[in-house]
Amino acid sequence: MQRFAVIDLGTNTFHLLIVEQDPGGGFVELKRVHHFVKLAEEGIATIGKAAYERGIRTIVDFQNCLEEYGVKKMRAFGTAALRTASNGAGFIREVEALTGIAVQMIPGEEEARLIHLGVAQAIPAFSQRALIMDIGGGSVEFILADDREVFWARSFPIGVAVLYKVFHHSDPISAVEVEIVREHLADMLGPLREMIQQYPTTMLIGASGTFDVLEVAIEAERISPHHSRFPAQAFYPFFRKLLPSTVADRLAMPEVPNDRAEMIIVALILVDYVLNLAPFRDVHVSRYALKEGMLVELMRE
Repeated sequence: MQRFAVIDLGTNTFHLLIVEQDPGGGFVELKRVHHFVKLAEEGIATIGKAAYERGIRTIVDFQNCLEEYGVKKMRAFGTAALRTASNGAGFIREVEALTGIAVQMIPGEEEARLIHLGVAQAIPAFSQRALIMDIGGGSVEFILADDREVFWARSFPIGVAVLYKVFHHSDPISAVEVEIVREHLADMLGPLREMIQQYPTTMLIGASGTFDVLEVAIEAERISPHHSRFPAQAFYPFFRKLLPSTVADRLAMPEVPNDRAEMIIVALILVDYVLNLAPFRDVHVSRYALKEGMLVELMRE
């Protein structure tokens, strides 16, 4: 059967997903890899030298995987960091020269549409309206939708790498820094507050990244292989535990992956802010998001 692959060049993490199409029109995962490249470790204006080299090495490794699995049809796409970095276009040109992989840049609104498509594969029948939230390194996508229709979607430049670089300078984070992050989120997310009033919801769906950590740490109820759920109030004991912690503390916590230990505090402040925008009862975690949405479109073609 035909094999397909998607490469997601995110601000913090580069992902490779290789699948084989099954007879029913779905897919079977053959390989799922991620490397924490941290393109924005020196800010989103320019990709630093070390991060640039890590990124190139990672793409070369991905190309070797594509050859090993005999993938003939694939798509690679870049998001926030490559959109904004002054040397992002040069990075893309070098990737294609070295590997033959052409990286497609997608705008934030297209990210949101594909995230909705991916989430609908993991949670195929959320007939009630939900707020879908995908926390990336450079941006965060919000989609108000049900399983069939998107009512509103927008990308905001408040990803965890951005928040961490700009606001989180103390270890542990200071009360002043926490308040400044919250004020910044209030300034940036006015349109989201307005849309939640227009399209009320009590269901939050978190896709990938930080929500994967919450799923494990809170011991979420498994609904299906790609979908879990936990009560919104279960978030707060974990949040209160981590907020006063240092990076060293978090590195010693088995429920916090090492590659999330630095930036998870600003991510949790963001989740806390969003949970207070509506009377959310449950948080649903979707294992599928942007990559899987892109994969579905690639297979349909």
